[in-house]
Amino acid sequence: MRVRIGAQFVALACAWGSSFLFIKVALEGLTPAQVVWGRLVLGALALCAVMAVTRSRIPRDAGLWLRLSVVSVLLCVVPFLLFSWAEQHLDSGMASILNATTPLLTLAVGAVALADERLDRRRTAGLLTGFAGVLVLIGPGGLAGGGGHLLAELACLGATACYGVAFVYLRRYITPYGLPAVSVAFVQVTIGALIMLAATPWLASPAPRVDTPIALSMLALGALSTGLAYLWNNNIVQAWGAVNAAAVTYLTPVVGVTAGVVLLGERLTWNQPLGAVLVIAGIMAAHGTLPRPARRRAAAPEPTVGTEAADLPVEERAAR
Repeated sequence: MRVRIGAQFVALACAWGSSFLFIKVALEGLTPAQVVWGRLVLGALALCAVMAVTRSRIPRDAGLWLRLSVVSVLLCVVPFLLFSWAEQHLDSGMASILNATTPLLTLAVGAVALADERLDRRRTAGLLTGFAGVLVLIGPGGLAGGGGHLLAELACLGATACYGVAFVYLRRYITPYGLPAVSVAFVQVTIGALIMLAATPWLASPAPRVDTPIALSMLALGALSTGLAYLWNNNIVQAWGAVNAAAVTYLTPVVGVTAGVVLLGERLTWNQPLGAVLVIAGIMAAHGTLPRPARRRAAAPEPTVGTEAADLPVEERAAR
């Protein structure tokens, strides 16, 4: 069981981290909207297969479907479109690093919308550190409006802000239903696929060009990064807990940057690893997972003259 969950954790980090590589390759023959169309349709088909194998039930509550439609737009349609558009102007590695800001923006939204998620000193310090990392990632050229990448970087941050709102919405309005994560994922991805299918007449032009690398990238992006990844994440949360499962956030930018450099020949600039370290440190600080220095134990007082062995600590008695 431990080995199986560990393998799923590695697979999840690879699937989510490499999704930006798949998008970059797919954009060589598809428009951003066509990439999202394929991603959601293939993801819905993969989750449909999972639902059939696990014999999970499809929710029938109309109100729940309406609320999950909001989740689908915020968690799938809009951020997927923003990331796909942004990667026309950004390296896939940079997009993967900016995606790592999702926990920070989720925390910021939760501080406003949830009474039990108010900011304290630790969370505020984590947010400030993380957003300092974002400024480092954008770099002085982007802040000054140079390089032409600022709008794409802001689009990535807009996508992670959508994730943050969606996660808070899920916790507030969907979690009380007590549904299996696979059922929730199936409904939200299917709704997103239906939205993109309804928009097909407007997405057909220009005609897509699909070769083997693009087809394989879309298959991986849809079936793995959008479909099975939800199942793996659910299994990891159940086995390890939410805090330990969230550690995948620290690995996805490493996978994304490595894949971009090795497979696409992308150039790694000095501000990317530095900004990524600050973002991850901010996430860890905000969630209280930064290692703390061990406290030195106070030295035991010297026993006074006449102290009996029975009155001493166990360690002292053993030494005597």
